[in-house]
Amino acid sequence: MSIRFYNRATKKIEEEKVFGGSAVDWAYKDAIGLKLTDAFFSKPWLSKLMGAYEDSWISRGQIGKFIDQYQIDMKLFEDARYSNFNQFFIRRFRDGIRPFVADPRAFCAGAEARYLAFNSITSAQTFHVKGIEINLGELLHNAELGALFDGGTLIIARLCPVDYHRFHFPTDGAIQHFERVAGDLHSVNPVALTVRPDVFLRNERHVTVYEHDLFGKVAMIEVGALGVGKIVQSGPKDSNRFVKGREKGYFLFGGSTVIWVLQKSRLVLSADLSQNSRQGLETWIPLGDKLGECKSGLG
Repeated sequence: MSIRFYNRATKKIEEEKVFGGSAVDWAYKDAIGLKLTDAFFSKPWLSKLMGAYEDSWISRGQIGKFIDQYQIDMKLFEDARYSNFNQFFIRRFRDGIRPFVADPRAFCAGAEARYLAFNSITSAQTFHVKGIEINLGELLHNAELGALFDGGTLIIARLCPVDYHRFHFPTDGAIQHFERVAGDLHSVNPVALTVRPDVFLRNERHVTVYEHDLFGKVAMIEVGALGVGKIVQSGPKDSNRFVKGREKGYFLFGGSTVIWVLQKSRLVLSADLSQNSRQGLETWIPLGDKLGECKSGLG
């Protein structure tokens, strides 16, 4: 399956280099592969085992091949010596490489990823958007929380294994709620979503709700995936204030997803993100870039 996306930086439609594409196809398109995926491969023990390998010195040999195959520009990242693949996987950008838009009305990209965004989501029922099944109460693991975001905006950021895998706060704010939700670890690849559209409701995830002066309550959900050994919360997760751009955490090996949900009539999406999403086309957006801005009349 060919995965195409719009690259905001190059202003072109590009084709994604899928890590482990043939394995994903077999796991979700083949009848036997799908049965084994549901019964075994999507269970946390396998991803933890894969994570243990990526934490070992044996995995160090993958680094050079991975950089060459996916043409990763290492000049963007801090100088470091990596003793295993996971250390390379959570590499940090150099200071100043990805500045966050300073305007307090801007809602910024908290992950460097491929984005889809949708306005006017409902908490009253399960709905489908571009092949993705979402129920706000189930996603947030709390029906009352889901109701707070009725009619609001949903933003989905899909991280590929080749991407920067740290995630950051898109605005400043103060945390009000944090919860870890246990679940499976299915792939979040679009191929998998065509077969298992409820992946975001089934997979392990971390749910944070925070308060912002202009955007009101914002939910930020990190979703685990096949091969993700661990979601690490390296930043605040209690009732602490934080500033825009602060690192919130990171995913160890594997592609994954970050989701934001905003309350009704709070956000106007950027034109390219809005238009592409209506067409079902993901938009690659660098960390810190603007996803949208506060609706006029607020603040």
